[in-house]
Amino acid sequence: MPNRELRRPARETSPAARRELDAAGIHDPALRAAYTRCRALNAEHGRTYFLATRLLPTADRPAVHALYGFARWADDIVDDTTTPTDTRERELHQLDAALHRALHHRATDHPALAAVADTAHRYRLPTTLFTDFMRSMRMDLRITEYPTRAALDDYVHGSAGVIGLQVLPVLGTTGPREHAAPHAAALGFAFQLTNFLRDVGEDLDRGRVYLPADELAAFGVDTDRLHWCRRTGRPDAPVRRALSDQVARTRALYRSAEPGIALLHPAARPCVRTAHLLYGEILDLIVESGYQVFGHRLAVPTSRRLGVAAPRMLTALTTRALRSRR
Repeated sequence: MPNRELRRPARETSPAARRELDAAGIHDPALRAAYTRCRALNAEHGRTYFLATRLLPTADRPAVHALYGFARWADDIVDDTTTPTDTRERELHQLDAALHRALHHRATDHPALAAVADTAHRYRLPTTLFTDFMRSMRMDLRITEYPTRAALDDYVHGSAGVIGLQVLPVLGTTGPREHAAPHAAALGFAFQLTNFLRDVGEDLDRGRVYLPADELAAFGVDTDRLHWCRRTGRPDAPVRRALSDQVARTRALYRSAEPGIALLHPAARPCVRTAHLLYGEILDLIVESGYQVFGHRLAVPTSRRLGVAAPRMLTALTTRALRSRR
């Protein structure tokens, strides 16, 4: 179970982890263990995110790890289809109640909640962001298809848009935060929709379709046709056209999010540019493969991820050096 994984004792085995916690001023042993567990989850399950996070100032990284670790825990509960829906619903309810207590009283010994509550207090994150996230997690247990873009957007706001808004105060902005907020939410949407396109086959195995039914229908595609593609491991012509349309819509979101990068604190820009570029390249891979998202998961090669991150690491180091001289 996901909560068992998170409750295992976490040790600061990495010098980098210790430096991050020290720089962030996190000294309580229990909190350090909580943040370390979330960092391990980010490294294991969010390779692109984790690489991009390494471009942030050292003190800012634990907060991003905490937000990722909590979201991962909740998502793993939802995706554990070997567990009955009622049981998962009960686990989410318990998580929601424990999160509410932690956000208001800091009274928890659970690693993921301890770290995310500490981050929420440090950066004064609105409770509504977590409420909306948990609402979308509950939707995943009962809703398997979305008839329109508006219905899907309602879900994605809570599952991904709010993540961009949670991270924004950690990254910092050069002007009023509300100017950057729509771009941060749009980037969260773009990342999530990219995941949906990459994971069409895996989501079908879980009984879910995260593509608007009316937009698919415009190309003669329905759920039965998607399942046929999953069984055969390849898309047919109508599905390729439908997926091409979805890729175009998602690329438009990346374009709308990009101007927001310039509104971030200079030290945060290399991180977000890297994530923006690498996640966008997943769409390129989908197109170049002929929309082969039904047989296996497409991924940007490690060499490419490192190649994109390396020059931005130099930019990040230069920015930090300039800040330290002031």
